[in-house]
Amino acid sequence: MGATSSGISSGINSGIRSGVSSGTNSGISSRINSGISSVVSSRISSGISSGKGSGFNSADQNPFSNLRFRFLGPDGNRACAVVGEPGNPNVSYVGAASGGIFKTSNAGVSWQPVFDDMDNSAIGALAISESNPKQVWAGTGETYIIRPAHPNGNGIYKSTDAGKTWKNMGLKNTVRISKVLVSPTDSNTVYVAALGHTNGPQQERGVYKTTDGGLTWNRVLFVDENTGCSDISINPKDPNNLVAAMWQVQMNTWNLNSGGPGSGFYKTTDGGKSWKQMTNGLPGGPGKIIGKTSIDIAGSNPNTIYALVEAKAPGLYKSTDGGESWKLMLENHSLAQRGPYYTRVRVSSQDENKLYTISVTIMESKDGGKTFNGNGSYAPGGDNHEIWFDPKDANRIMVAHDGCMNMTFNGGKNWKNVNLPIAQMYHVALDEMIPYHIMGNRQDGYSYRTEAISRTGSIPLSSWESVGGCESGFAQPDPFDNKIIWSGCYDGGLDVTDTRTGLSHDVRPWPQAGYGVAPADMMYRWHWNFPMALSRHQRGAVYVGSQYVHKTTDGGHTWKVISPDLTTNDKSHQQSSGGIVSDNLMTFDGCTLFAIAESPIKKGMLWVGSNDGQVQLTTNDGTTWTNLTANLNLPPWGTISNIDPSNFDAGTAYLTVHYQLQGNFKAYVMKTTDFGKHWTNIGLNLPESNSGFAHFVKEDPAQKGLIFVGLDNALFVSPNDGGQWLQLKKNLPPSPVYHLAIQKNFRDLAVATYGRGFYILDDITPIREWSKNLTAKKSGLYPLRPAYRFNFKGANHDGGDAVRGENPPYGASINYFLADTLKTAPKVFVLSPMGDTIQTITGSNLKGVNRVWWNLAHEELKMPSLKTKPKGKDFVTLDATGSRLMYVPDLDIGPGMEPIRVPLGTYQVLLKTDAGVEKQMLQVLQDPNAGSTKEAIAAQYALGKDLRASIKACFDLIAEMEIKRAALLKENSAKSLALEQQLYVLESKLFDTHQTGARWDDFRNPAQITERLLAISKESQTYGADFAPTTQQLQMTKNLKLQFKLVLTDYQQLKKDLP
Repeated sequence: MGATSSGISSGINSGIRSGVSSGTNSGISSRINSGISSVVSSRISSGISSGKGSGFNSADQNPFSNLRFRFLGPDGNRACAVVGEPGNPNVSYVGAASGGIFKTSNAGVSWQPVFDDMDNSAIGALAISESNPKQVWAGTGETYIIRPAHPNGNGIYKSTDAGKTWKNMGLKNTVRISKVLVSPTDSNTVYVAALGHTNGPQQERGVYKTTDGGLTWNRVLFVDENTGCSDISINPKDPNNLVAAMWQVQMNTWNLNSGGPGSGFYKTTDGGKSWKQMTNGLPGGPGKIIGKTSIDIAGSNPNTIYALVEAKAPGLYKSTDGGESWKLMLENHSLAQRGPYYTRVRVSSQDENKLYTISVTIMESKDGGKTFNGNGSYAPGGDNHEIWFDPKDANRIMVAHDGCMNMTFNGGKNWKNVNLPIAQMYHVALDEMIPYHIMGNRQDGYSYRTEAISRTGSIPLSSWESVGGCESGFAQPDPFDNKIIWSGCYDGGLDVTDTRTGLSHDVRPWPQAGYGVAPADMMYRWHWNFPMALSRHQRGAVYVGSQYVHKTTDGGHTWKVISPDLTTNDKSHQQSSGGIVSDNLMTFDGCTLFAIAESPIKKGMLWVGSNDGQVQLTTNDGTTWTNLTANLNLPPWGTISNIDPSNFDAGTAYLTVHYQLQGNFKAYVMKTTDFGKHWTNIGLNLPESNSGFAHFVKEDPAQKGLIFVGLDNALFVSPNDGGQWLQLKKNLPPSPVYHLAIQKNFRDLAVATYGRGFYILDDITPIREWSKNLTAKKSGLYPLRPAYRFNFKGANHDGGDAVRGENPPYGASINYFLADTLKTAPKVFVLSPMGDTIQTITGSNLKGVNRVWWNLAHEELKMPSLKTKPKGKDFVTLDATGSRLMYVPDLDIGPGMEPIRVPLGTYQVLLKTDAGVEKQMLQVLQDPNAGSTKEAIAAQYALGKDLRASIKACFDLIAEMEIKRAALLKENSAKSLALEQQLYVLESKLFDTHQTGARWDDFRNPAQITERLLAISKESQTYGADFAPTTQQLQMTKNLKLQFKLVLTDYQQLKKDLP
């Protein structure tokens, strides 16, 4: 029987339907062109959104387009799609759940992101044309559903140059794409399995087909508006023969409902013109309701097909006659544990009897499904989602899982683990230490904490430490003792960790395990990410939220409930979740608190929000509560994702509420100035798209009205409470921005992305200054934040990899604004307190905000140019100018070449452009970890200046001698050669003249005056921390200066005889 849409209402919730017209193709197809609009049309593409009269209406006017973010880490996370170029083991692609696409061209040795310029990062499916491997397809929107944190997609993308560039080819309203198939014989024929947004009835579900490379699309299989396509497979020997697995599913904040009469299996033999439901031996339909489904055709024998179903007893079915009849091979919970999150079956590309079922573990059968062996030959990974076999080499396999992916080239004998920067961070918190730490909890991981400014040169994976809790929740430092960390976990878990000892202890408010229990049956309903707030007014006071607010004042030993149920307490939103198979792990618990925020101004004033749209306020630490929900004038059942009380006025607060799981993707950024009596949506001018809903709002604690907002694919800033919005983009990937924090001392903005880990925008001073004067047209130098004279504290031993974090450049951040792009690059001059020039820096000439870094040091010394070869070593070459650089051994002496750092004090910074000169003052502060004194630093600097002067004198004398020696050698007379030899003897006292440039030449002959001066410089300056020089360093410097003086005297005497 063919699938039809007859008798099914075409209505759609929340006004989401895009108005796509029905087609005629057996009643189940609809014509959709590639320009199909998104659920809500995008209003801007320039990264600037503005209200009337804002003056910001083009990308050219975004002053922050030159400011870049830096990635910190950590490692992670979930990959959903893997594909490789058939027959070419060097080229593979990984699609992350919310981190974009990465590509390798060297068999996994290194990976590069190739999708970051798009406006979406949720990858549901990848495909490569076998006949044209430069053609790559990406279906967006994750379809592995187990918790509400699932970014939306925005259609299907195509690359024709192996991932270098991409183009959206439409189908934006499908929101979630589970599979893409390219015909093995025609790269213009492509099938897309569309699941839909899953938040309610929707027409844009089913199977879509294009025959013109994505210019136009036909919906060729449609069951009903509640059912999408979860999997599809093609017969490689007859591309008109396909099978599809359909899945009826709905996901809302309070429930995941997997399964229904729409779930089932379908087959076409005419390229999608007509379909027949396969029921002979297969479950599905009204009489045999199943949940999620998967299907795969054996490429080596297309008559063999395997189907996997989610059911109370998950089943694996097999057909050996092309789908005409089916046989149950196995019923086992391990086949499809937590079915909506897994449920995949795949067959080897070259062996019809070798198949895998993909779930928490991978079960392997080598006899066509008769028997299975545990996790098969697959050892690494866990919580697996997809497996890919190279159609030309079945020994090449890739598996996508919650820890990213693994690949093998020998049929599973050995597996290579691939670790990419795709961490899904729920929150971010910063302490006030110097340098400060960044911390948060990572999905499918644990809690992470490290220094955001490393003193080891970079931020390797080994620098991260766990601070209690688990994958969900918050990790927050105690504001009165930053070495104490509170970290949450699902099921109401809560740990307190002392980073001095590294030990944690559990202090959860109520230790009643809730696994598998319906929320209505729990004493306390805890969200997967239950909220937490540490008081800045009362030492030891901590608030957490179930449906109630709980408070402790003794480190978690005792807890008190200080509120009534602050949710709607709607019992219909507290029932068992999962659908045909129950799945209760706090991810779809309705009527729970989601946000708690303490006023930074008023003690005992708490703002509280729930995941069912409730907003409550207490001004007396819970004695009484006021329900503010009706004042918001918003639709019901929104998730109050965060609340941010103002630092400037007790009655002012901001909050974000989103309706993603109700199918409403608009941004709601609400502000009140009268304690919640009235609210205004200041997010109306934010761009609208499938990813336009807001997760987080943060007011700058130093600049009133300066607002940062995180959307599901972008970060925006407003200088005037939403009057204008500018996107902070540069190199920030389009992953969901879940949480933000601002560090007080360093003025850094930290971003927790749910898909690409932590990012930091260093020094937001220019954003603050810009927000003060939006109409400024004049170029200028911004006020400078203080710079710390941090010290190197030792090397890390991690090799470079994709998850290594980036340190900021050492020193002072210097920011300036240019009203227009200049013809000549501006100069930045750093002057001493006495007005002497310390360093000159060439800046960028681009319009907008620009940044240079001063390394808190003098100019680098320039190595002298040698004009002669080492005696007896004619193999050493000179360049076209007849020169070569003097070689300084890099290991023991080379660091002494680094410029000496300046002492503590206030320095002048000048910006010079064609328009004139601007000046700001800069403070250089001591590293508080150094344990030194201002006097010691001054003494160190005095020696450093003395050493530099002596080294420069050596360099100058060497350069002069080299010119004269080269001239004497060129003259080549007996007299000139005799004089040259005398010069050579003197020069050999200044440096090792035997050096050829080979690294270990310094072990062949003794070091001389210059090398020894450089060695002292290395020891006392570069590696000297903030300590005063030793008596011996001072004495050796004095001795070497005397030796230099003797050489200089002899040279001056010899010069009298030189021509």
